Amino acid sequence: MPRKRSDFYNTIEYIGPRPQKPKRRNFFGGWVIIVIAVSLSCWFGRPLLPFLKATQVTTSLENADVLISSLKSSKNLGSNLAAAALAHSSESVTYDPSYYKIDYPNGDLPAKRGVAADVVVRCYRSVNIDLQVLVHEDIAENFRGYPGLWGATEPDTNIDHRRVANLQRFFEHKGLSLTPSRNGKDYLPGDVVVWELGNAEKHIGIIVPGPSNRSGEAWVVHNMGAGVKWENSLFDYKILSHFRFPNLSGN
Repeated sequence: MPRKRSDFYNTIEYIGPRPQKPKRRNFFGGWVIIVIAVSLSCWFGRPLLPFLKATQVTTSLENADVLISSLKSSKNLGSNLAAAALAHSSESVTYDPSYYKIDYPNGDLPAKRGVAADVVVRCYRSVNIDLQVLVHEDIAENFRGYPGLWGATEPDTNIDHRRVANLQRFFEHKGLSLTPSRNGKDYLPGDVVVWELGNAEKHIGIIVPGPSNRSGEAWVVHNMGAGVKWENSLFDYKILSHFRFPNLSGN
């Protein structure tokens, strides 16, 4: 009777390191490290919370309404102009530098269209000052004194008051010119500022108070291409000119 072969020969020999059981992932280890890191961040970051909250000031419609009411109650023309600018900042306006044929006097392009100069013109109209007429009259009297940047050979009531360089020259002639500074306290509500942008293009806006507990700061209402905005951007660009118009000081 044949002998039964030992089980030793029925197995396949394994040459190599002994197989190891896969280790179980320590699920809690990673989470513990994360929890500790977050806890430390929160603890050491606590002193910064009041500062962060103070800087998170929004230019909401509610904040604007409170300021507008306060500014309108003043008999100061600059405050009334700032109120008009804040009210305008809540309107939807698409940036549009196109040439429009408009009425004269009191002419305007469609209300939902405009550029930086249109912000200034519309706000002055809100306090019964028509820059379209005033700029046209000054250009007619001093045509060669205005920038000849557009090849114009005569005044044009459709566009002259919608050009920043023309408004700048008009305010130089008829307003109070103030020395530009980096001190926000030198700028009052209703003042007009002209900036030079990075591409040497000129920009214009109106000084207004800041929102909420920052109402003592000089903010601006302007349209730089994204619509009429109420922003803390007075010193974001080089200030070329600072005006107060009308010049009520008599200087």
